Amino acid sequence: MAGGVTRISDVVVPEIFTPYVQQLTQEKSRIIQSGAVVADSELSSLLSGGGLTFNTPSFKDLDNDTENVSSDDPAVFSTPNKIGTATEIQVRLSRNNSWSNMDLTTTLAGADPMAAIANRVADYWVRRLQKMFVATQSGIFAANALASPVGGTQNDLTHNVSGSSFVDGVTNFTTEAFIDACLTMGDSMDALGMIIVHSVVYGRMQKNNLIDFIPDARGEVMIATFLGREVIVDDGMPNSGGVFESWLYGAGAFRFGAGSPAIPTEVDRKPDAGNGGGQELLYNRVEWCLHAVGHAYIGTAPAGGPSNANTANNLAAAASWGRAWSERKMVKIARLITREY
Repeated sequence: MAGGVTRISDVVVPEIFTPYVQQLTQEKSRIIQSGAVVADSELSSLLSGGGLTFNTPSFKDLDNDTENVSSDDPAVFSTPNKIGTATEIQVRLSRNNSWSNMDLTTTLAGADPMAAIANRVADYWVRRLQKMFVATQSGIFAANALASPVGGTQNDLTHNVSGSSFVDGVTNFTTEAFIDACLTMGDSMDALGMIIVHSVVYGRMQKNNLIDFIPDARGEVMIATFLGREVIVDDGMPNSGGVFESWLYGAGAFRFGAGSPAIPTEVDRKPDAGNGGGQELLYNRVEWCLHAVGHAYIGTAPAGGPSNANTANNLAAAASWGRAWSERKMVKIARLITREY
């Protein structure tokens, strides 16, 4: 190492660094670890090819048509029914960021510099993956709230008790409100195995003695649960003016794919930066697809894919989404809206 100084280019080996960051990102994400989002090799494979969107056709279940009553009349013929089809549409999300050596100076003093840098970059991407998840889910709920949503029925994913003003035990989080949110799934309500809440809602749950704790498989971590459902606390959950959203999921409600950009990681040096003092930069790029099962991205994807914004064609916009699976019970997502103060 020149002059005994550790530089980014001395410790970052792109071929090792890129998969290590990707692995760490998935390991550190509580959303993915919960099972609500499952890693999907098919989506990862699609990202390796071209295209901004990907279509996944499927057959619907048979309609509950009335069966025929058999007859001995040879002149009476049955009319065959048909099976319906649905097409989910996923969208490519191409994202990147870069960091300069000045930001990583302290990190470079670590015992294992590449691992230290990888951890920092992975932590960044975990936070961004969470933001992407919130934006996508917000857009889907916004689409479902439209007067005439594409697929499904208006607000059939949501139970709202927030009212116009706070009333303790009525508008805030209660066992009754939670069960009613689960009941949007009808007799499939047990498919919802986890809930994501804001810390304010979690505080309400604790004050009402609604939280139980169970050990993980190795007995090392105590997992918060409510009525047998895992509870995840995230202050990125949508809230405004005392009104909070809590989201319920079944296993595999979202699919996640990770592809490989042409050059996922590279290091560059700017010798003229700092008035000739020089600067090193680390670039990291991701190709992701985060897909809500049973839905279709129906916007016009910009080059590089949609952003997290709630503007036209982006993830949080209502007009970006439609439901491919019209049967409510097949979509393992629900929302509870409460007013906590």
